[in-house]
Amino acid sequence: MEKMYSAAMGEMPHRPLGRTGEKVSAIGLGGSHIGPSYVSSREAQKIIRSALDRGMNFMDNSWDYSGGESEKRLGKALKNGYREKAFLMTKVDGRSRKEAAKQIDESLKRLQVDMIDLLQHHEIIRFDDADRIFASGGAMEAFLAARKAGKIRYIGFTGHKDPRIHLYMLETAERHRFQFDTVQMPLNVMDAQYRSFERNVLPRLVSQGIGVLGMKSMGSGVILKSKRVTALECLHYAMSLPTSVVIAGIDSMKILEQAFKAAKTFRRLDPQEMAALRAKAADAARNGEYELFKTTTAFDSTAMNPEWLGEESERTKQLTGD
Repeated sequence: MEKMYSAAMGEMPHRPLGRTGEKVSAIGLGGSHIGPSYVSSREAQKIIRSALDRGMNFMDNSWDYSGGESEKRLGKALKNGYREKAFLMTKVDGRSRKEAAKQIDESLKRLQVDMIDLLQHHEIIRFDDADRIFASGGAMEAFLAARKAGKIRYIGFTGHKDPRIHLYMLETAERHRFQFDTVQMPLNVMDAQYRSFERNVLPRLVSQGIGVLGMKSMGSGVILKSKRVTALECLHYAMSLPTSVVIAGIDSMKILEQAFKAAKTFRRLDPQEMAALRAKAADAARNGEYELFKTTTAFDSTAMNPEWLGEESERTKQLTGD
């Protein structure tokens, strides 16, 4: 794996986003935590604007977070000159061209922008997601049309279930002569022991110049419950990998300060230090007990809401007689 070099911007180091030529903050603000009802709209706006003012420019979001409330809150916060400070990413769930196009337009409206910097296919957690997206009439057609129309700039995908599904998505893209700009996946101190994205997917992304978006560095807080590692150790581990950005769930000013502390105190860990952290968590990591996004359906929002994916292709309907 090649090294990634970072340059400070404000209080936050910035790193290259793969081969795109963009620079994004080493830690990004996760959108799923700014929309829930326990966070007020005013507090969410304060968190977002404080992050941007201090150099955290990568803003993560998704069409389905909190029923669209996360995108609406981010859109509100990006007014009054804040849009220019942000690298804006969101995701859609639609697997058909029709559904994906509808969700893209809804996201643009909620975010109150004409263009999204990075749009990603959300929750690639089934092998058939790749097949549906790249099929005739699939979501990739909507993404490419949106890019041609100037609605989006870059294209990526996310997933949290199994590295083999990520690899299949990349292979499917190659068969269709398409290369993603970014890939988002879990990267944490426990991942190496169980269905490892770090071992199986990360080297391929680095070799192809694809921007690496790390997530689940603390497993939505579950990894911390193992009592093996601290929050700062989790962030420093993920930041020491060749990530463009580590997306962190931030639902309070206190947690925002924690992210900036991680950035301020960050020193790239050497291989021995990385191995020592993995060893501290190894006994708890072997069966994925603390990586619930891999081993349960608790984080599979599209499985619980299959209508978000849209209809199957017309060809499938013909063959099945539906």
